[in-house]
Amino acid sequence: MNRVRKLLFCLVLLSGSAPAVAAVEPWRLDPVHTRVLFRVEHAGFSQALGIFPDVQGELSFDPDDWSGFRLDVQIPLGKLEIGDSGWRDKLLSSTWLDAQDQPVARFVSTRVEASGEDQLKVTGELTLRNVSHEVILDVRLNKLARNPLTFRRTAGFSATAVLDRRDFGMAEWPNVVGQRVQLEIQAEAVRYTPSPDQEKEDADPQHD
Repeated sequence: MNRVRKLLFCLVLLSGSAPAVAAVEPWRLDPVHTRVLFRVEHAGFSQALGIFPDVQGELSFDPDDWSGFRLDVQIPLGKLEIGDSGWRDKLLSSTWLDAQDQPVARFVSTRVEASGEDQLKVTGELTLRNVSHEVILDVRLNKLARNPLTFRRTAGFSATAVLDRRDFGMAEWPNVVGQRVQLEIQAEAVRYTPSPDQEKEDADPQHD
C-alpha cells in the first residue's frame, strides 16, 4: 500500500510541474487601424509610396509563447491609395497588380520564430497575381492592453518585409521602377469575441 501511495504522490508532483498549455487566443485585425505601405524606387529620383487600407485578417497567438502564432491576412488591391488616379489605374492593370483578375492579395503564415523581446520572424506564403511566393515579415509587438476608448483587448504590431516584384510576374520597366519593394505594416488586432455577451464582458475592465 505504501508503494502505491508513493507512486500516486509522484504522479501528482509530475502533473503539477508539467508545463502549462499555451493560452493561444483568436484575434481579428481592425481594418480602421491596419495599413500596408509599400516603397519602390522611381528611376532613382525618389521612393514611390502607396498604401492599402481596409486590410482584413485573423491571427492567433500567446504573447508568452510565440510558437503558436498564426496569421491570415487579406489585402484588397482595389483600395490602393497612391495620390494620382492615372498612375493608380496603371498599377491595378494586368501589367502590374492585376486587381481585376485577383482582387485580393493574401498572406498566410507557415512558421514563426522569436527574434528578440516582443519580436518575431513570421514566414509565410504571399499570393499575388495568382502566384504564391515565400515572404518573411519582421514583426514587433508594440503593445498589448485595453484600448482606452473601447476598453477592448487590443494588440498593436509593426512589421516590415522586402520582396522582389519579379517573383510575382511583374518585370516590366526595370529602368524606371525598382525591383525591390519594401513593405511596412502597421496593424491593430482586437481579441475575437463570437457573441454579444462575450463582447460586452471583454469590454469590461473588471474581467481582466
